[in-house]
Amino acid sequence: MAEGEKKFTNAGHLKPGSFVLIDGFVCQVKSTDKSKPGKHGSAKVRVVAFDVFSGQKRGLLKSTGMDVDVPIILKGSAQVVAIMGDIVQIMDLSSYETFDVKKPEDIQGLASGIEVEYMRWGDQVKISRKKGS
Repeated sequence: MAEGEKKFTNAGHLKPGSFVLIDGFVCQVKSTDKSKPGKHGSAKVRVVAFDVFSGQKRGLLKSTGMDVDVPIILKGSAQVVAIMGDIVQIMDLSSYETFDVKKPEDIQGLASGIEVEYMRWGDQVKISRKKGS
């Protein structure tokens, strides 16, 4: 699995809706809970996030001052070329690259010629929404 680009941010700056890498998986933050500094340590942040590409729930517990990896997710527009079972082949409208993507369960009405938006990090690609609906 080829990794995409990433940057670093402070764990205390994570907000719901932002992206973070947890154990090498791209996750979108759903909630954060900060604790106050205690007698023997620094303030901590507990993050609940969901894997963008698989939907699996993941958690992270870090000191608020520590750095975390933030993936730089590429977004683009593509056209559906073909549907083969549960695989959808899409072609980027600007670079003409083609990707084989798992068919999303939450997006209905995908057919050849339909425009979609997709998210990409490394060699992982996901259709995020159908355009024009």
